[in-house]
Amino acid sequence: MERTLAIIKPDGVARGLIGEVIKRIEEGGFKIVAAKMLHLTRAQAQGFYAVHRERPFFNDLTAFMSSGPAVALVLEAENAIARWRELMGATDFRKAAEGTIRRAFATDIEKNVVHGSDAPETAAFEISYFFNRFEFVG
Repeated sequence: MERTLAIIKPDGVARGLIGEVIKRIEEGGFKIVAAKMLHLTRAQAQGFYAVHRERPFFNDLTAFMSSGPAVALVLEAENAIARWRELMGATDFRKAAEGTIRRAFATDIEKNVVHGSDAPETAAFEISYFFNRFEFVG
């Protein structure tokens, strides 16, 4: 079994999509082994996205991710990282496949409802950024 981090971003929370996203996660065969709602500070968002610090979108991204509550989840499944990324869809929702979360709900490339880890090393860092070992079930 593999674990990955999923985040329902502030736009998804504000638009009342938590239940719909979790429904799709569960229907996709994932087990949710940790979950919490949080409101990142700007500094916390900058720490989480530090790998993108030199990118032109860093300031907008961290401002957006600290703009309201988000839901962090740890998903578990065989090939969880690849499967979650497939269910999310392409970052640019206009290029996302039909049936993906981003194709269905995103409003722009930044406000694309969900986040997911892109590799095992990233997943390990991202999961530990939000969760400690006592917060897992199952």
